[in-house]
Amino acid sequence: MLKRLSLLLPLAMTLPAAVRIEKITYKGWPNSYRITNGEVELVVVTDIGPRIMRYAFVGGPNLFKEYPEMLGKSGESVWMIRGGHRLWRAPEDKVLSYGLDNEPASVEVKGDVLTVTSRVEQQTGLQKQISVKLAPSGSRVEIIHHLKNAGPHPQRFAAWALTVMAPGGTAIIGFPPRGKHPDILPPTNPLTMWAYTDFSDSRWRFTKKYLTLRQDPKAVEPQKTGLFNPETWGAYLLGTDLFLKRAQADPKRQYPDFGCSLETFTNADMLELETLGPLSRVPSGASVEHIEQWSLHRNVRVSSWTDAGLDNVLLPLLSSSGKAN
Repeated sequence: MLKRLSLLLPLAMTLPAAVRIEKITYKGWPNSYRITNGEVELVVVTDIGPRIMRYAFVGGPNLFKEYPEMLGKSGESVWMIRGGHRLWRAPEDKVLSYGLDNEPASVEVKGDVLTVTSRVEQQTGLQKQISVKLAPSGSRVEIIHHLKNAGPHPQRFAAWALTVMAPGGTAIIGFPPRGKHPDILPPTNPLTMWAYTDFSDSRWRFTKKYLTLRQDPKAVEPQKTGLFNPETWGAYLLGTDLFLKRAQADPKRQYPDFGCSLETFTNADMLELETLGPLSRVPSGASVEHIEQWSLHRNVRVSSWTDAGLDNVLLPLLSSSGKAN
């Protein structure tokens, strides 16, 4: 919906940019929606999903991975990754997480908020919903996820928000605030390993405050890790564009995968940044909510992959990236 600007306003007045939502055809999907404020743009597809397939500066390269052979299609008998940003159920399960989100979803536009809701998945009894709210100016986006138990029995799960990043970049993840022994004796966070995690792989890099994971199209073996941070965030640097996603985590709640609020995965095709909500016993008809804050940043250059070099880049962004108002 367009926010109309009165012609009677003084010409010298600084006017906020308008958020525009328009229906388009995107990569073969005729029922897609472009959301833009003139600086950044998102594309949400509804012929499948819900799925956010594009987030970029207007006219710039997509920060999200897209699988060309899977674009514009629907109704497959097996789950398709496709790329973009999706909502899943955690902990990962070969059946319950891989619901076939390949049918048309409903869409609702209220002001500057677009909400897409899936049909109830027959395999899982789950219904997925993603709402997108773009700030009137700048790059900030609020992504609200709802995962509903539409089945007849209670289920225990967490919302899991997965963003598939385009190849060739590096993920940057912050540990919770560091301290010194013996000032802080209890552990502050888990660092979770999967059976295929190999920290001797050269794609990993650790500092005291950060871990990074490089996406390498030539590296065949997948890698994954996860951790907990009350101020959960993950970034992805692709060229000089940086994607930042943030979420709040509750230390008093139980989280999936030995307590992870953030996970990252890579293979030869892409890298995923994933945030997770707390595990909940969800009665029939009830939902869980999980909120992420996104932002995009231009001309980002890391002078050195050290605490000092990463601090110089990330701390100003983390202090300024808030909600999309």
